[in-house]
Amino acid sequence: MIKKIFIALVLSAALSSCTVLMLKPADFSWPVESVLNVDEKGYVYEKRYTFSVNVNPLFFEETGDSSNTANKQVRIIRDSEGYYYITSQGFKHVYLFLPAESGMKLYKKINIYADKFLENPAMNQRSPYVELIDGQNKFLMNKTGIVR
Repeated sequence: MIKKIFIALVLSAALSSCTVLMLKPADFSWPVESVLNVDEKGYVYEKRYTFSVNVNPLFFEETGDSSNTANKQVRIIRDSEGYYYITSQGFKHVYLFLPAESGMKLYKKINIYADKFLENPAMNQRSPYVELIDGQNKFLMNKTGIVR
């Protein structure tokens, strides 16, 4: 009987040391969007959040051309769940990315317009949503897409 209790205690101690430390709740949101200029190598840098990423593949995905990205701007905002929303003038989509090992992984591509391009996009936090404003048009988005 004592042997069984001892084994049970050892097993419970061993199993409890295998649990992952979780800090909850956490809010990953950026309060306002960052408007970042693309450099000649296709990178954008955000010093405030120690963030940089090569956006050439994003421009290629959207436009089929990544050779002329220098001096363009991308707009990036991060929601409370940690999703990055990225778009640019002349895009039809907002791209949602999640951090991945040494990069960012596409989570979802949100189609904003079928027949025209974003002219002057701007994004704001409207928790629990991200608001996209393009001229007179406003869209609320989350990780599932546009919220109607």
